[in-house]
Amino acid sequence: MSMQFFPSRTVSIYMAKTFIVRAFAVLAALVLVLQFLDALSESGIILAHPGNTQADVWHYISLRTPQLVARFLPYSVLLGAIITYSTLNQNSEVIALKASGLSAHQILAPMIVAAIGMAALSFAFNDRIVSRATETLDAWKKVEYAPVPIDHGDRTNVWTKAGDDLINVRHVKMTGDTAALTNVAFYDRDAQGRLISTITADHGRQEGNAWRIWPARKFDVATGKVSTLGSVLVAEGVKPSQFTLASVNAEGLSFLELRSAVAALKAAGRPTKSYEGELWHKLSGPLSAVLMPLLGAVAAFGIARSGKLFIRAVIGMSLGFIYFVVDNFALAMGNLGAYPPYLAAWAPFLLFLMIGEAVLIRTEE
Repeated sequence: MSMQFFPSRTVSIYMAKTFIVRAFAVLAALVLVLQFLDALSESGIILAHPGNTQADVWHYISLRTPQLVARFLPYSVLLGAIITYSTLNQNSEVIALKASGLSAHQILAPMIVAAIGMAALSFAFNDRIVSRATETLDAWKKVEYAPVPIDHGDRTNVWTKAGDDLINVRHVKMTGDTAALTNVAFYDRDAQGRLISTITADHGRQEGNAWRIWPARKFDVATGKVSTLGSVLVAEGVKPSQFTLASVNAEGLSFLELRSAVAALKAAGRPTKSYEGELWHKLSGPLSAVLMPLLGAVAAFGIARSGKLFIRAVIGMSLGFIYFVVDNFALAMGNLGAYPPYLAAWAPFLLFLMIGEAVLIRTEE
């Protein structure tokens, strides 16, 4: 058996090039057909808004296409790998490689390396292009394809946390980097979460590392008395961003932006499990492209003349599509809080990595 990890340089480049070309050819075909169908269904809604023209339809297509590319790239890698394996098997090229002393893993190595490159490209594409397109398209859809109003950062009925204490603000108005608070309620609690007192005020603004609220009125739970405090400092350490956090669109944020949003939500005392699962899935999702050559490898081995090549190709496709079903199910369970974030993002990848290895070893001969 050859001691080198890859086949010869010529064979490695040939296999990787064939795999990449076919994967992107499948991706282009899928995106073209699906984008055509999607544009047909949405163009009527877009043009129904007064003032929208054909240019708005093309604008929609430019925003929707990156989403389709990101969603179907792993499927395209799977189908490209199976097509490449089937061709190599049918032309007896796999038999020639095995006769030269190469193992199954050595034969797959060039395509695995190519898939790693495609996964890195997918992550960069998702992080820099897809997230921005998704954020813009979601905002446009919310107003039913009308002109999107400028978001000045104003929020209503905001809850946040300062240590063990809770703060509720009826209205937050942003002016630059500062926030003006209206109708503030500060709930002073002990370490066990029991309410000690409540301070309410009509107005509030940031002062140093805390917030000054006025005119303040305090209700003491133990005595049941109400007292007037005038102006008082509360919520030390609370940042203005904690008052302006709205619902986070995980798909519309890059990896670093989502990580910052999760940290801010944690500081505000809000639940973050679903967002943490989405955060780690931004890594495991593109990395699924590395699994596809392994899951589809069942089509590479076995004698083509036995008539089972088609069955092997179907088995490879089935393994790949089952992975996507399990991955989406785990992510949904993570969003519901049933699975821990790391488990929801990484368990399907690790599970099918072991399944792919087991199937490869079992079906190699």
